Order: sequence, then structure tokens, then C-alpha cells
Amino acid sequence: MDAKELLERYAKGDRDFEGVELCEVDLQNADLTGINLKEADLTKANLTKTTLISANLSNACLESANLRETNFSQAILTEADFQKSIIAYTNFEYADLQGADLRNISLSSNFKLTGANFADADLSALNLGGQKFVDVNFQRANFVNTNLQEADLSYLDLTGADFTFANLESANLSYACLKNANLKLVNLKKANLIRANVEKASFIGARLDLANIYLANFEEAETLATVMPDSIINDPDNYTIIIGEEQQTVMTRKIIKTENAPKPVGPYNQAVMVNNMIFLSGQIAIDPRINQILYPDDITKQTERVMSNLEAVLTEAGATWENVVKTTIFLKDMNDFTQVNEVYSKYFKPETAPARATVEVSRLPKDVLVEIECIAVL
Repeated sequence: MDAKELLERYAKGDRDFEGVELCEVDLQNADLTGINLKEADLTKANLTKTTLISANLSNACLESANLRETNFSQAILTEADFQKSIIAYTNFEYADLQGADLRNISLSSNFKLTGANFADADLSALNLGGQKFVDVNFQRANFVNTNLQEADLSYLDLTGADFTFANLESANLSYACLKNANLKLVNLKKANLIRANVEKASFIGARLDLANIYLANFEEAETLATVMPDSIINDPDNYTIIIGEEQQTVMTRKIIKTENAPKPVGPYNQAVMVNNMIFLSGQIAIDPRINQILYPDDITKQTERVMSNLEAVLTEAGATWENVVKTTIFLKDMNDFTQVNEVYSKYFKPETAPARATVEVSRLPKDVLVEIECIAVL
């Protein structure tokens, strides 16, 4: 369909143009208020100064379109594709852009967004520095690698938004809701977070140097390896953070300790948790209450004690036997395998039992009869 046909039909009262092909059409200065262009193809269309107030362009393709001074006020633009389009002095006030794709758009600083809904929208890698957003809904929006330096996001709903690698230096986030937001490796230097709700948000590897967090709600927020406002890295005891410069990955390492299992007697720990994986050291039949081997000649009793010690470490790490994915059993005498297996089988369901290796060795610490180690995944 060409521009002439569309405008003639519109002038006669026709408003339903769902799914029409309008590639490269020139509709500059046209008034198309209330038109239905759902799923229409407007690739490379010229919509300069076009009025599309209350129009329906849901799932429409506006890729590489010229949207200078286009009026989308109160329009339905859900899941519309704006990639590579030109947006300058464009009016999106109170428009619904939920799930819209705005990647790689050519963006002028002069556009109107008051009251717009950008929930689930893709705004990654855009330059939104210095913008002031009023009553905009950014729930679960994608801001990965986006520049929001000195932007005003105060009082906004940013629940679940992804800001990974974004630049929010000197941004105003006061009273904003950032609950469950992903702020990993984000630059928040000098940002204003006064009374912001960052409950359960992840700040792993982020920078909060000189940020104002007065009365902000950090309940259950992840701040591992975060540079806090006092410029001190938040690195609690027993944690190590590794941030690869090229891949920009984050690894957490936590030492697991419990009084309900034997204390280490050398340069090792009861378990080490790396991200969601737990590596448990081998356990032998030491009773942690008296720090001694009981039943030195009873393989069944020793196996029971070993499994009890492993269970204590798993519990401390927040895991159960169902999280175990691999075990290794070391036996002094392979003839004891049947008895060991009888005890071992009580801890695992056959259909979900972990992988296992069993080996005979010449000798075990303190001359015990069995030692077992395992790996678990949360």
C-alpha cells in the first residue's frame, strides 16, 4: 500500500490497516490519530511530524524509520521494533512501549517520555545521559551498557531492570524502586540513592564511590566486591572476587565451616563454595564432639559417621543430599564395598543418585577404613 491510498481511505473514515506493507512510505505531516497499524511494516518509513496520537502500532516494524517530531502520545507500541530508527523531538508521552525494541536507535536528547510505559523494553547501549524521566515505568527494562550519567530517575519504578555495565555516575535515583534490579559492574559513583529501595538488588562489582545512600533500603541486596561510598571494597571474610578484565565475569568464593563436622587438621577447609558449586573435602570417621575415631574396626559404623559429617557440611552450605552430583569413596579394603554401599544407599534415591567413583587405596588418614568426598550444586 502506498501513502496516497492509505490517506484516502483514512479520510473516508477507515482506521483499520492492520498488517499492511508500508515500507519506505512517506507520511510526513500526516494526521493519523487513532489509526490501527498493528503488525504493519513501516521499515524506513518517513513519519516526520506525523500525528499518531492513540494509534495502535503494537508489533509494528519501524526499523530505520524517520521519527523526527512524530507524535506517539497515548499510542500502543507494545513490542514494536524501533531498531536503527531516528528519534528526535519525538513525543512518547503516556504511550505504551512495553517490550519494545529500541536498540541502536539514533537518539536526540530532545524527546518526551512523561507517563510512558517501557516495561520489558530493550534500551541497551543507548545514550540517555542527562535525561529527566517523569512517571515512566521501566520495570524489567534492559539498560545493559546504557549511558545514564546525570540522568534523573528519581521516584521511578525500576523493579527488576537490568543495568549491567551501565553508567549511572551522578544519576538521581532518589526514592526510586530498584527492587531485584541487576546492577552488576555498574558505575554509580556520586549517584543519589537517598531513600531508594534496592531490596534484593545485585551490586556485585559495582562502584558506589561517594554515592549518597542515606536511608536507602539495602535489605538482602548483594554487595559483594562493591566499592562502597567510603571507597572501601565490600569483601567480607572468607570471600574472594575475581573479575576478568576481558570477559568481565564475576566469581564468588566462600569458605564453608561448621562445628558439627571435624575441624581441618591441615591447610584445607571443610568445603569451598564457588558460585553455586560446593566442593566438600574428604571426611573420615572422626566424631566432632570428641575429635576422635570411634569404632576403628567397624566399617559400617565408620561409614555412618562419614556420611553424618558430610551432611553437616552440606547443611552449613545450604544444601542437602539431593544437591550432590558427584562422590568419591576411598576404601582401605575393596572387600568392604558391600557394607559401605548399604549405608551409602540410605542417603540417595536411586533415580537421582549422583555420579560416583570408588577406589581402593593403600592407606587412609588415621588408618581409617573409609573416606568420602563429594561435590554439590545449588
